[in-house]
Amino acid sequence: MTQPTPPSTPQTPATAAQQRFWPPHKPRTLTLPRTGLMHALRVSADRYPDRVALWHYGNAVTYRQLVEDAEHLAGHFAAQGVGKGDRIAVWLQNSPAWVVAAFAAWHLGAVVVPLPPMLQARELAFFLQDAGIRLGVVGSELYDRARQAGLAHAVVADVMAGTNAGQAGIPLPEGLSAPVQLQGSDVTLEDALKAPAWPAAQVGSDDLCVMPYTSGTTGLPKGCMHTHGSVQANVFGAAAWVGGTVEDRYLAALPFFHVTGFVNSLLSGLVNGGTIYIMSRWDRDAARQLVRDHGITIWTNTPTMIIDLMASPNFNPDDLKTLRSVTGGGASLPASVGQRLLDSTGIMFLEGYGLSETMAQCHSNPPGRQKLQCLGIPLFNVDARIMDLESGEELQPGQVGEIVVRGPQVMQGYWNRPDDTANAFTTIGGQEFFRTGDLGYMDDEGYFFFTDRLKRMVNVSGMKVWPAEVENKLHAHPAVQEACVISVPDERSGEKARALVVLKPGQHADPEEIRTWARTQMASYKVPAEVRFVDSLPRSPTGKVAWRPLQEQARAEMQAGQG
Repeated sequence: MTQPTPPSTPQTPATAAQQRFWPPHKPRTLTLPRTGLMHALRVSADRYPDRVALWHYGNAVTYRQLVEDAEHLAGHFAAQGVGKGDRIAVWLQNSPAWVVAAFAAWHLGAVVVPLPPMLQARELAFFLQDAGIRLGVVGSELYDRARQAGLAHAVVADVMAGTNAGQAGIPLPEGLSAPVQLQGSDVTLEDALKAPAWPAAQVGSDDLCVMPYTSGTTGLPKGCMHTHGSVQANVFGAAAWVGGTVEDRYLAALPFFHVTGFVNSLLSGLVNGGTIYIMSRWDRDAARQLVRDHGITIWTNTPTMIIDLMASPNFNPDDLKTLRSVTGGGASLPASVGQRLLDSTGIMFLEGYGLSETMAQCHSNPPGRQKLQCLGIPLFNVDARIMDLESGEELQPGQVGEIVVRGPQVMQGYWNRPDDTANAFTTIGGQEFFRTGDLGYMDDEGYFFFTDRLKRMVNVSGMKVWPAEVENKLHAHPAVQEACVISVPDERSGEKARALVVLKPGQHADPEEIRTWARTQMASYKVPAEVRFVDSLPRSPTGKVAWRPLQEQARAEMQAGQG
């Protein structure tokens, strides 16, 4: 097949300025593979069969073993009727099992639906129904919830299998291994791997690959349809941006169900033949020891992790001396924290920007020319603009508008939601751009900055919490008449959710009781950090709750030291 020439980035005011600060000796565009991700893993395995691909608390998995396990698990999937285009849930903590499950799906041309382990059974049930999922690979500690949610067939994995506390040199996370009583046709991962290896399906860059879910103002999660091509645009782009090589060692502390961890902490290292050091749960001192003892060279994280790491009484800047690239996203790193990191370690944080709809990064700061608390410049083959909300016209540097993006990493659309897909895109100069829902501006050097959101959203340590979804759940509490969730600043997590609750007449409750109840209804990161009772909620002329004035008032009070 003849590969088409990749689209060039037009000479807009933005790109003309960005050309001046594009990293020397890096191409402006990338030619991307026409093959699938399993092919990319096989290439690494053919080149480096005995090299350690994954290290997980003392358990070392070579590239050869990783490919073989994926082929055998694919055999079990196929025996259950899974074929090209079918959706498979991957519902696990970070582990080799997570990686094997994903590549087994891609071996068959199936689609990975990565889900947060924090989901409650009723939340999981929505994803199973919405994506049409019959089969999933789930952690043993999550198995009971998977059964309650109605998963038809489960492959149950002990994510800590093969780990060794003595060899790990760091504490093993607790609570991730649980005895299970299998039901129906469900099997353990260990038994599923005994299935005969299955022949590879014909998979190309245009085939659907992964479907991370995001949400929106309605609170209904939406599956972002990504092909092997849109994923690899960022997988190979991330590797090229930081100059990744086979000798690199990646610290994978971000969850793989999140697009940034999936692309930057896992896949970009594997396509280069690097070694991925997997953490199943964040532990700041364990992360510091891994960097020091294993010579970690590349680490993608969130600002919360940086803040937490530097707050440890055991923090020693010398422990990070092997790191040559520290990148991050999900939330903006406060400039003061970035400066403290630079002053103490000499590491300049490389901040980026992206969304589930863009499979992680579409912007990043150029190495050697970073700006603190800045989204960066558009990456390979990306065209980004600032659009006026009313006229739809492109704005000039310094003017605030909506950030819109066109590039090879942009999703194909939302799963089974044509209206939402149509509303998510706009046309500029005959080209289709994705509307991010984020407000920002571009400076006169072509760097993009975030100012606010059009969408209602709370960014908790890089995890997106959608207020409408939380409000819908809170309304089910027997004492709650009405609820409004707003975003307020938080030193550690960047932002936190505050719920303003109106109680039903004659009902009584206390904030902690409502938060305890909420933990049984939704993933832990969605539970409001604060619950405050109010007599009533203000409304717009159309009768909707006026959330923005409440949020602005709360932020102003906190800034004045009153909130």
